[in-house]
Amino acid sequence: MVLDILQLILFILPAYVANAVPVLLGGGAYLDLGKNWNDGGRIFGDGKTIRGFISGVVAGMLVGIVIAFYLPSIFFSSLRSQILGAFMLSFGTMFGDAAGSFVKRRLKIEPGKPFILDQLSFLAFALVFAAPFSLPYLFEPLSIGFLFVLTYVLHVGTNALANKLGLKKVPW
Repeated sequence: MVLDILQLILFILPAYVANAVPVLLGGGAYLDLGKNWNDGGRIFGDGKTIRGFISGVVAGMLVGIVIAFYLPSIFFSSLRSQILGAFMLSFGTMFGDAAGSFVKRRLKIEPGKPFILDQLSFLAFALVFAAPFSLPYLFEPLSIGFLFVLTYVLHVGTNALANKLGLKKVPW
């Protein structure tokens, strides 16, 4: 059981890193280039930047590569699919984070206001993107449930800490 939990944490670690790194390395040009959607609101908003998106994908990918070399084929059937899976976890994370912002803007939820998608959309997309390359046992209902609960708790806690450290304007 403990080994299963550790394996799940190591599996999802590229997504967690991808989600956290933009807080430290983001900034610069907006992902939506400052453009509005057809409803008149910003596509993603000021909180999503090109540098943040790319740095998240690269950092998550690097973590996945390190894990792949130390634990080859633990989550994926081959080293190649493990590296591709790390990329898909990281890219899916950043895509899901942007998708959550897109939905918030469509629902007219102001940037910086809490919304459940903030904690979970990145994980859902990361898992969907990585699923075709992952071993099936990672997608058992208990494993998925554990990852969603763990992610929610960690996301709330790390965002509160980042706010206290002055890295984020809001604690969510």
